Amino acid sequence: MAKKIRTDDNVIVISGKDKGKTGKVLRVEPAKDRVYVEGLNIIKRHQRPVPGRPNLEVGVIEREAPIHISNVALVDPKDHKPTRVGVTREGGIRKRVSRRSGTELD
Repeated sequence: MAKKIRTDDNVIVISGKDKGKTGKVLRVEPAKDRVYVEGLNIIKRHQRPVPGRPNLEVGVIEREAPIHISNVALVDPKDHKPTRVGVTREGGIRKRVSRRSGTELD
C-alpha cells in the first residue's frame, strides 16, 4: 500500500515522547514504516575519529531517530491540526486531500 506521508510534508506527532510537536519530514523509509522528522526524536551517538575519514564529525552527535509512521499525522493547512489523508483522482491524476477540511495537499 502506498504511504500517504511524503518528504517535505508538515506532520504532528500524535504519540510518544514528542507528542504534540510538529516538524518537516526529512526522509521516509516505506519498507520499514518509518519517518525522520526535523528536530524531533533526537538521539545522541558517540563517534570516534576514523583514520581514513578526516571529514567525519567527531564527538557526541545529536541527530533525528526514526518514528513509526503510525505515530505521526499530517498537519491540515487550514487549521494546523492533525488530519487523515484521502486520495481523489481527477483526469487520471492522483491527488492527496485533507479529510479534515477537504483542501488539496499536493
